[in-house]
Amino acid sequence: MGQVIGVPREHRPFEYRVGMLPKGVALLTEMGHQVYVETGAGLGSGFPDEEYEKAGARIVYSKDEAFRRADLLLKVQRPTEEEVSWMKEGQVVLAFMMMANMPNSRLRVLSEKQITTIAYELIEEDDGTLPVLQPLSAIGGRMAGQIAAHHLQNDKGGTGTFIGGIAGVPPADVAVVGAGVVGMNAAEAFLDMGARVFLLDIDLKKLQKAHKQFNGRVTTMVAYKFNLEKVCTFADVLVSAVQIPGQHAPQVITRQMVQLMHKGALIIDMSIDQGGSVETSRLTFHDQPTFEVDGVIHYCVPNVPGVVGRTATHAFLNAAWNYIELVAEEGIEAALAQLPALRRAVVSQHDFATI
Repeated sequence: MGQVIGVPREHRPFEYRVGMLPKGVALLTEMGHQVYVETGAGLGSGFPDEEYEKAGARIVYSKDEAFRRADLLLKVQRPTEEEVSWMKEGQVVLAFMMMANMPNSRLRVLSEKQITTIAYELIEEDDGTLPVLQPLSAIGGRMAGQIAAHHLQNDKGGTGTFIGGIAGVPPADVAVVGAGVVGMNAAEAFLDMGARVFLLDIDLKKLQKAHKQFNGRVTTMVAYKFNLEKVCTFADVLVSAVQIPGQHAPQVITRQMVQLMHKGALIIDMSIDQGGSVETSRLTFHDQPTFEVDGVIHYCVPNVPGVVGRTATHAFLNAAWNYIELVAEEGIEAALAQLPALRRAVVSQHDFATI
């Protein structure tokens, strides 16, 4: 017997992704599942209600109906307090939970309702890769280049520096801290734009990999304190991309380091989803994305890929589909028994207490 699957509209500001594509809905309905999609759920990603209806979904028009009907909820962002109140006991929800910033009270309610929560960002294969998070990290890293180009403009409060430079005028100096997926993609984006890129990490093997991948065109440095201080003295842009999945990001850039940066320099804290890795960071949003501390512009918007909804939705669902299909077809208990990667992503009260 098929499951009842709910695809609600994401109601958080500046979130344009959706939890399932129309083509995915078609596959799920062909398997015998009933899919309820909240009206407008796919508009931010370019998918009108009609496409979902053609795929076999039923469109629902109240905010809570997709939640109340579902055995399995397919979301993007973690449920809000109101959304949790609509959820029924024993449901399964798949979403990016961003545990480091999740209120303990909300997790407690999920636990009390015996809701099984799978955090997409914590799905981890045996080799340590995070397959569902990875494509979004790549998008976020690549977007750092266009974010920096925009906010270095004079009309945005920047120094008027053109990242790629021009004949007779040197390019911008960009320091990227963290050589993970975000950092490597950010380094590649800035390199393609013509910047001089400095990549720092505490893991020498990652730096060796980066040196080989970029054919020595990126300057790699071990992220000792004195090296972090050094790049802060000259960087036009500093991208901090230090994260530990499911945990608060370590603050590797101190206020004293920020004070070494020149007026109008730009910090992009790509770790803000996990609490931020820059001491002077605080949460901002796309309508007011920046603020200044000691003359340095800070961009601290969480969920950067959320505003490229169409690309980001395709990217993460390409990676998530096999897990979604298994949970839908086999049920959550059988799916967890079969896949250690899924078991690692189950969110519980105990997990939160250890963060």
